[in-house]
Amino acid sequence: MDAFSLPQRVLHWLTVVLVLFNLLLPDGMNTWHRSMVRNGMVTPEQVSGANIHAYVGIAILILALLRLGMRYIQGVPASPPAEPAIFKVAAMAAHFALYGLLIALPLTGIAAYYFGYGGAGDLHADVLKAILWALIALHVLGALVHQFYWKTNVLRRMTIG
Repeated sequence: MDAFSLPQRVLHWLTVVLVLFNLLLPDGMNTWHRSMVRNGMVTPEQVSGANIHAYVGIAILILALLRLGMRYIQGVPASPPAEPAIFKVAAMAAHFALYGLLIALPLTGIAAYYFGYGGAGDLHADVLKAILWALIALHVLGALVHQFYWKTNVLRRMTIG
């Protein structure tokens, strides 16, 4: 297997778009939360904005589970031979953590928004979100190191195949 399958690549990039949407545009949920804390009341527009954030998060959860299923069924390309062993271990750990966060973030968001568990909301918005940003940065950096330092085909495997 030299590259990820077309469905794997599509799910990856769709996940990227949805994750970036929720990370960069959380305003609907933030506005809803501030209003609930301040006066316990929200407008229909605030509920709609929060629902968009929540629905995108649920879509991310579904996509992450689908991607894990596809990894299990179809497998993934082997690590490039030019990659040092320590980086192979780091890449496996980073992917494990990314999938964990793509599942944990929606679940903590659901616990906070739909079931009112405030601690889950704090974990979701403060801790897990910061860890996700760090892992995204490491993931992108790793891909760039492969492309420009080791000159492997890692980026090609997840873009054009």
